[in-house]
Order: sequence, then C-alpha cells, then structure tokens
Amino acid sequence: MDTVPQQRVFPAQAPPTTDDDNLTPQERAQREITAAKQTRQSTDPAVQQAAMAALDCSKQDPLAGNDDPNLPLVTCSQDGTEVFLLDKSRIDGQEIKDAVANLDQQQSRWVVDLEFKSSGSDAWASLTGEYLYKRVAFTLDSEVVSAPQVQAGPQLGGRTQISGQFTAASAKELANTLKYGSLPLSFQTSEAETVSATLGLSSMRAGLIAGAVGLAVVLLYCLVYYRMLGLLTGLSLVASGLAVYGLMVLLGRWIGFTLDLAGIAGLIIGIGMTADSFVVFFERIKDEMREGRSFRSAVPRGWQRARRTILSGNGVSFIAAAVLYVLAVGQVKGFAFTLGLTTILDVVVVFLVTAPLVLLASRSAFWSKPSVNGLGAIQEVARERRAAESAAEGVRTR
Repeated sequence: MDTVPQQRVFPAQAPPTTDDDNLTPQERAQREITAAKQTRQSTDPAVQQAAMAALDCSKQDPLAGNDDPNLPLVTCSQDGTEVFLLDKSRIDGQEIKDAVANLDQQQSRWVVDLEFKSSGSDAWASLTGEYLYKRVAFTLDSEVVSAPQVQAGPQLGGRTQISGQFTAASAKELANTLKYGSLPLSFQTSEAETVSATLGLSSMRAGLIAGAVGLAVVLLYCLVYYRMLGLLTGLSLVASGLAVYGLMVLLGRWIGFTLDLAGIAGLIIGIGMTADSFVVFFERIKDEMREGRSFRSAVPRGWQRARRTILSGNGVSFIAAAVLYVLAVGQVKGFAFTLGLTTILDVVVVFLVTAPLVLLASRSAFWSKPSVNGLGAIQEVARERRAAESAAEGVRTR
C-alpha cells in the first residue's frame, strides 16, 4: 500500500498580524514569546527537531523565564555550546534544600553535593531510576546550567552528587545557582535623589570644612579652659581622627563603603561625643581636687568615677545608632553607621589613649604645676575649703 508523504510547514505559521511598528514593546515581546513557544515547546517530534536545528544560542532568548514547565522545551546550555530537547519539568527548584561545593578528598576533584526536601527526595529517586545512564538537566530561566549523567539509580535519601571538570570557582557558582536559583524578589524604591557631580563635590567639601572648623573650635576651647589637659585632648582627637580615617579606607576597600553627607554628619557628632567624654573625665578630676586631693591622687580616682559615665553615655548612643541602622533606609543608614563607628572609637581612644596620657602627666612634676595644668584655681578653692573647715572645727572645740 502506497503512502502519500506528508509535508510539514516550519516554523508554524502565525495568524495575520498588524504592522510591527504599531505594537508597544510589551506587545512585541509577547508576540516573540508566543512564536517561540509554538516551535520550541511543541509536542510534535518533527517540529522539535527542526527547532533544535534552527535555534541560535548566541541570541537573546525570548523564553527566558517565560517557558511552560508542563511542556517540552528546546533550549541552550548556559555557555551556549549545546542544544537540548528537554522533557517537561519533573522537580521544582524550590525542592532543593541545600547545595554545597566540596573537594572530594579521595579523587582530588571538586564536586557539588545536593540535598532535596522530603517531597523532592521522592521525585528525585523516581527520576534517577527512570533515567539511569541518561542525562538530566538543571535549568534556570530556561537555560541548562548543568546536565549530568545519572550514574546510579534510584538514588534514595534525598542526597546526590554532581561531578565533572569543576574548578573551585565553577563548583561554587553552580552550587549557588542550584541553591538560590532565580529568587522571587521584588524591589520597591524607598528613596531616589539625583545630585550633580559639581553639587555633590561642593556639598562634600562644605561638610568636611564644617567638621574641621568644629574640631578646631573644640581644641581651642579645651586649650583655653583646661590648658595641659586640653593639649592631651588634642592628641586624643588626632588619634581618633587617624583611626577613623584608617577605618574608612579599609571599609572602602573591603565592602565598597563610601562617605556621604549623612556619614560626615555622623562623624562630626561622634567627634563631639568624644570631646564630651574628655570633659566628663576632666570635671571628675576637678571634683576630686576640690575635696583636697592632689592632682596625682585625683586622676585615678576621677577616672574610676568618670569611666562609668562615659560607658553609659556611649552605650546609649551606640544602641540608638544600631536601631537607626536596622530600621532606617537611605542616607539615615549611613549616618547611623558612622555614628556607631565613632562611638566605638570614642571608647577605645578614651580608655587606651586619653586616660593613660593623663595618668602619666599626673606623675610628672612639670605637668603637675598649677601654672601648666590650669588647675591652680581648683587647688586654691580646696585650700580655702580646708582652712574654713579647720576654722569651723576649732570654733566647735572651744
């Protein structure tokens, strides 16, 4: 019996459409997706073979993330070197519990260890039993990221291993792809601001100048009011500034941190808090000297009383900065980051620089002179208080 050969038309003819120039970009993209599905997701074997022959892996794929997982798929490997005809999807990527790149110590090669969830474990056992010594494909956005051959099956327990010509980097990349895949994330704009390069540079320069002026005023006030102690304040602030600068440079290289106007504001406030810590310490020393103690004995006693106040104040500031950093967005986050950083440095500088310097100065005969340390008036008040107390005691004993 003779048979009449059948002729197939490829690609499948699409219905008449309007001029492409009249279509919106969304309509044009939807048309490309529909046309690709008619050929690359056809259930007709002849159309599938023709689609494999015609597929150009160098071009952008309109089906990327738009294919129907319940239909076959003609697609490319991620590197564009292979074309695959895939059956319908058997296991969803969300069934993968974990994927880790490990070094096989016995064979000295990198492998990717997979672990499936409970439902995915059963599906994987069935799939590996069905496709023993055949290739199975892992896809992401309609591309094949890995197509290993099943060497044993059925594989029970929900664990399997992918081996091949992996390097450490490629194994970790595949593990991350299988573990995280195409995350279902959506983004919402919280803040958008456009600043020209000239305006941004001017604002940054103005902020730095304001910080420098504020620092100079603080140093001048400390020198006038505290004299020698003010000089030690200056040395401590210089140490704090160097530490902040070093951390900014390191953070810029490690995590890409950039200093903006909000960050500068946080640094300036942090410098002010550092100066507050010095003031608390020095005023405690004055309180001890008003009670009649010498400069040398007043320093350690004043430090014992001041450090609790310094820790409490900086602790409150750090908690506030941490809450702002966690809850805020945009520039407020940068402000909170630099404020918290300078708060930590404040404690470090006061404990490791300022307190030891003042303690050393109190043991020096030169720095203990009232004309040098500026505490002569306090010592005079202490002497007058002692004289008054002695006089009052003498009156009571008569």
